[in-house]
Amino acid sequence: MRTVLSVSLPENISEELEKFAKSTGRNKSDIVKESLGLFLWEMKLKAVRKKLAPKAKRLGLVSEEDVFKAIS
Repeated sequence: MRTVLSVSLPENISEELEKFAKSTGRNKSDIVKESLGLFLWEMKLKAVRKKLAPKAKRLGLVSEEDVFKAIS
């Protein structure tokens, strides 16, 4: 099932989107869907990091390198 969503964009973003769509041969709808999907994924990742950060610090995991070393 699909839902149609109407979005109002500032003129400069609309122009950039139009140029990008033309230069890549993609349609604006697909670009916006992909962008929104990436944004939502990043927000979920940020929420998980925020939730786990205190526990990680207590375990001495303060950098991504520390995490990679711990799980390798």
